[in-house]
Order: sequence, then structure tokens, then C-alpha cells
Amino acid sequence: MTSPSLSAVALVTTLKPSPAQSSSDLMADQIMQALSGHGVVGETIRIADHDVKPGVETDMGDGDEWPGIREKILAADILVLCTPTWAGHPSSLSQRVIERLDAELSETDADGRPILFGKVALVGVVGNEDGAHAIVADLFQALNDFGYTLPAQGCTYWNGEAMHKTDYKDLTTTPSATASATSTAAANAAHLAAALRAENYPVPSS
Repeated sequence: MTSPSLSAVALVTTLKPSPAQSSSDLMADQIMQALSGHGVVGETIRIADHDVKPGVETDMGDGDEWPGIREKILAADILVLCTPTWAGHPSSLSQRVIERLDAELSETDADGRPILFGKVALVGVVGNEDGAHAIVADLFQALNDFGYTLPAQGCTYWNGEAMHKTDYKDLTTTPSATASATSTAAANAAHLAAALRAENYPVPSS
């Protein structure tokens, strides 16, 4: 049984600032809705709406808005990272998020664990051509390096046929395979986050 105190933050790395419609934003909303069915509360942040400076520090100064976003990431049990597919790769803003999270490699909690130990990550990918598996693999590798734990089948995605013009947000219904993947990813993430909340990883030996 999952704890009602579990929380999640979804980072949407569409290149479109609000209020433009975004397929990545829609997928993030669907993931967050699925998580809410397991007692997880949270919010969605569209990175394009914020001045996130390039760099690999927790605070790059001079109006950098990442520190405020970072506070929400560190407070959440689950990170959801949603990206569109551009030229077969995650968006540049997705890469920027990864670069900023790199700073957490040198951060530890009060017990000496890497600060992201005990937290869970999910990935969502949308696009109009194949590439989701490669993008998930890249993002999973980075997130796991930083300390996030990945649940079984912890991703969901949709890719349309090559050369076509349809966006995920323009579909009349969510494809059953994508809906099933979203449901499974959310259930497994909530279960894993509750288990890690109850018993975090051991403190690394010195």
C-alpha cells in the first residue's frame, strides 16, 4: 500500500513555452494522473517557461531559475522527465536538465548518502519517428548515475510512423499500448518509492 505522502515532480522539456500545446506536456499530465491513482501528489514544470542557465552547478547565478526547480526535485520522491524527440535525440532542454542534475553527484544527505539515493525516476518520450528506446536508454543511464532508482518498465512513450505529421496531442484517443505502459510505470514507481521511503539504501562505507 503506497503512502499518501509520496510526491512527484514532472519536468517537461518541450521547446515550446506556455501556453502553447505540447505533446510532452500531455504525456506528463497522463503520467501524473496515473501516479495520483497511487496516492502520489505533485506538479508539472515546463522548463521552457524558466530561465535555466547552462552549466553543471547547482546555482549558475545571474537570474538562474534552476535552484528553485532543484528544491522541488529534491523534495519529491519521484522525478518524471518527459521529452520530445528531435532528430532522433531528446530535446536540448532535456539535455540541459541532465547537465544541471550532474551537480548532484557531489551532494550528500545528512547520513552521507548521495542526495538522490532513495528517489525514483520515470521517463516519457513522444515523437514522430523511431528513437524512443535510444532516448530512454540515454536518460536512464544518466539518471541512474546520479542516484535515481529505476522501476521495472519505468518508461512510457509514443512514436508515430516515419514521415507523418501527427502529434501525440492530436490523437483522438491514447493508444492502448501507451496507456498500458503509463499505468505500469506509474504503479511500479509508486511502489518502489514507498519501499525506498520505508527503507533507504545503506550508508556507503568510508
